[in-house]
Amino acid sequence: MQKPAILALEDGSVFHGNALGHIGHSVGEVVFNTAMSGYQEIISDPSYHQQIITFTYPHIGNVGCNALDDEAKRTWSAGVVIRNESKVMSNWRAEQSLDEYLKAHQIVGISGVDTRALTRLLRDQGALRGCIASDDTDSQKAIERARSFPGLEMADLATVVTTQQPITWQTGSWTGEGKDCVELSADEAKFHIVAFDYGVKHNILRLFVDRGCKVTLLPATASPDTILKLNPDGVFLSNGPGDPAACDNIITTVKALTTHDMPIFGICLGCQLLALASGAETFKMKFGHHGGNHPVQDLRNGRVMITAQNHGFAIREETLPDSLEVTHRSLFDGTVQGIRSRDGQLLAFQGHPEASPGPRDIQCLFDEFMEMVAACQSAQT
Repeated sequence: MQKPAILALEDGSVFHGNALGHIGHSVGEVVFNTAMSGYQEIISDPSYHQQIITFTYPHIGNVGCNALDDEAKRTWSAGVVIRNESKVMSNWRAEQSLDEYLKAHQIVGISGVDTRALTRLLRDQGALRGCIASDDTDSQKAIERARSFPGLEMADLATVVTTQQPITWQTGSWTGEGKDCVELSADEAKFHIVAFDYGVKHNILRLFVDRGCKVTLLPATASPDTILKLNPDGVFLSNGPGDPAACDNIITTVKALTTHDMPIFGICLGCQLLALASGAETFKMKFGHHGGNHPVQDLRNGRVMITAQNHGFAIREETLPDSLEVTHRSLFDGTVQGIRSRDGQLLAFQGHPEASPGPRDIQCLFDEFMEMVAACQSAQT
């Protein structure tokens, strides 16, 4: 028999199901993700730190999991909620089942939940604090634990998930052959990109390497002087969890870097931090954008792209300074999805151009940044 589990929410709602993954309890902000594939990449995205992920797609686990597809060295997700766990995995690259993967990473999960009802609740009320329990915790205790979770507003989590030491990244994308990725040698690199790790996804780093970049990954707390001493051709601000407005020291660092003549590219949290460093404001969204089917329009050419999204905060457009223009807009709710400085030095996107929902509709932003880097390098020679 399967071990019972519950998901309790701060509003008193309780969903019953079966234990999945690690046996225990966990609290976090409950959000829903509408992606139909890529569950391992989603679970291993550090941006989900202190969040419980509800998958709206009913069958999860069908292709198993493998070490190469992890988006970080460790998982930070607070929990996983699904409707049906696939008992059979069918993929030649699979190394673990979903249940085995969650156990290995000590992630508490629950299956057998009416995720459609849960998603409608979250859509109507907004993201809610919740508790998953598979350790015989009773419903009332689980509700109390959910209510005790402080939430994500004013939570600086980028400094929690970041690397502690500088890392040189030279691994490119998987080619489709074998189980290894292409490595870029130092003498093959055309550009040197210094990246802040606020919870960076590995595929972002791979796409930089695919474009001939050696990447130096630094802790979120690295100072402007540390970056400048590395003499980068460009700076990257990564995705990450938490409230961007809480990252006071990071914002100060980004603001200092914008005064130097170098291209800066931000994704997700990095986009919000770049806006904040330029004088704009951000706000907490009702339930955020989490999924792989979000239409975004490039306002410069009218093109519509299907994008992957994972954020619970957004830029308050009316606070953007004149130095920044809005380049992309969500066609779901009209929120800002992309910004660029009018001097051509700053570029940022709210979604995840390294993901493959379209499948590669928005990866052109990496090419746009590379053009900025090349132009800056050419101007300095």
